[in-house]
Amino acid sequence: MNNKILALIPGIALSAAVTGAAILLERGEAALCGRAWLESLVLAILLGSLVRTVTTVPAACEAGVRFSARTVLELAVMLLGASVSADAVRAHGLPLLGGIALAVTLAIAFSYVVGRLLRLSHEMAVLVACGNSICGNSAIAAVAPVIDADGKDVASSIAFTAVLGVAVVLVLPLLGQVLALTPLQYGIFTGMTVYAVPQVLAAAAPVSQVSLHIGTLVKLVRVLMLGPVVLALSLCRRDGGGQLPPLARLVPWFISGFLVLMTLRSTGALPAALLEPVHAASGWLTSMSMAALGLGVDARAVLRAGGKVTAAVVVSLAGLALISWGLIALLGLK
Repeated sequence: MNNKILALIPGIALSAAVTGAAILLERGEAALCGRAWLESLVLAILLGSLVRTVTTVPAACEAGVRFSARTVLELAVMLLGASVSADAVRAHGLPLLGGIALAVTLAIAFSYVVGRLLRLSHEMAVLVACGNSICGNSAIAAVAPVIDADGKDVASSIAFTAVLGVAVVLVLPLLGQVLALTPLQYGIFTGMTVYAVPQVLAAAAPVSQVSLHIGTLVKLVRVLMLGPVVLALSLCRRDGGGQLPPLARLVPWFISGFLVLMTLRSTGALPAALLEPVHAASGWLTSMSMAALGLGVDARAVLRAGGKVTAAVVVSLAGLALISWGLIALLGLK
């Protein structure tokens, strides 16, 4: 067996073990309380983060954990396309897509202004703005070479985004109840507000399948905004410098796969016998990637990020939530 594959096994096994523990805890909740207040997706993140924070994840597990948090997640998201119909997009069409693009643009501008008012450097303010408004770590990683961001700024913004993202996953379902959002509204709100694709899945799945599907679609549209934003940042550089990331980073393979499977499902070209097994596989892989995501999150990173970065991210997130709520009201979505 290839040495690279062997190196992944310990981390994959650890992620699977945390996933199994999360599923058992969810079943225990249901047995004791009559219902599971925290779904296995959320529990997997919390358990993984707890393990990472209170102990040291063995070095031998690092490669497999990273693989589970990234590649396994991407495969899970791609398979999720087989469960999603394009009816929701057809129902709202261009107004929804245009609204998402406008909301992302406003959120980037708002977040950048907040960062500069808090005296963050231009580069740090751009990283926080793009990470908050588009897709968290992926946006930060794609934007960094274009603006020649310092490595410390990149590490700080990524670490904080990961930690705060877990908090958002826990708070959003409660906020959805307070705002009395319908499943469709909550899905759009989640897809517009949460940083990363896995966090959208964790925040939306406990509410309803409608929320999960529309939230994923909205989030993927946000991810696709990364290409135009990176191109715009490159064109805005006065010195003409900066390094554009490869096309694969701007349009990831799993988004293309998701759209293909969604199209096949929507047109009836996907065999019905495959739908349930693919759905089950996507669910398990998603849970495992949640566990791996948690294993990569050290809650102590918040303390190392600094007060200005903390304030910029929190205020920017609040602004993004208000913009998202405004989008739902403007489009009259129910």
